[in-house]
Amino acid sequence: MRLDHPYENLAGGQWLRGNLHTHTTRSDGRADPQVVIDHYARLGYAFLMLSDHDIFTSPADYAKLDAKGLVLIPGNEVTAGGPHLLHVDGDRLVAPVPLRQEIINAVNASRGFAIVNHPNWHAHFDHCTASQLAEWVGYTGMEIFNGVIARLDGSPYALGKWDMQLARGRRIWGFANDDMHDPEQDLALGWNVAYVTDRSVAGVVDALRKGRFYASTGVGIDRISVEGTRVRVEAKEAQRIVVYQKTGKRLAKADASVLEVEVPASAGYVRFECWGAGERFAWTQPFFVAE
Repeated sequence: MRLDHPYENLAGGQWLRGNLHTHTTRSDGRADPQVVIDHYARLGYAFLMLSDHDIFTSPADYAKLDAKGLVLIPGNEVTAGGPHLLHVDGDRLVAPVPLRQEIINAVNASRGFAIVNHPNWHAHFDHCTASQLAEWVGYTGMEIFNGVIARLDGSPYALGKWDMQLARGRRIWGFANDDMHDPEQDLALGWNVAYVTDRSVAGVVDALRKGRFYASTGVGIDRISVEGTRVRVEAKEAQRIVVYQKTGKRLAKADASVLEVEVPASAGYVRFECWGAGERFAWTQPFFVAE
């Protein structure tokens, strides 16, 4: 037995914070692209994707702006006609056809990758159903936290739907994003911290695609280490660390900033949640049990 996970060989790089779900006045955001970039730069972010609805932001578009040191990732949010998908690092606009599997296929063919957005938006928590998540193939991840939904119907969290897919053996990464529309309300609600060895679009995208990151709403993870089938997570800002296994059952918990567990073969997978003060969390990607 061994563990299949994205945190091997964490050497020679750095952890970079970024947001992938960001709107501007090009669609329904309240600030123009340069102002949005300025806000995230002031907050110390390292990478950002402007993801306006069905409007692709290309490298040529970014070239007209001052990046303020940010790695700016091309992309958009595929919106019309069905559940929303982020198109990360594509090379063109993908048409928003009703069949979302066709969109996922086109996104993958365009060089980019797809993330399912805010699954628990709407009063019935059904913007994207568990059945759709199970039916679709080829998407890289889903938003387990979407900040703007905290002020809309539904829930900003989608951890249950994530666990359902992980329990089926799906290698799906969990992302946290602002879904920023209004800088006065939506900045720095949720973000992704990627371990990057090449501070470039290609380097950041490679880390995200491979799951070499953790998602956060305020807790930083200081160390993730694996030795055989033992996993240790250290997060000095955490007041509690909880380990979940298939299907969302708790394997272990500690009211401490460090937790180390031996992963049993029966677990299927484990993932760690680090709980901080208030509504501050961090989520690792899953560690899958493999033969």
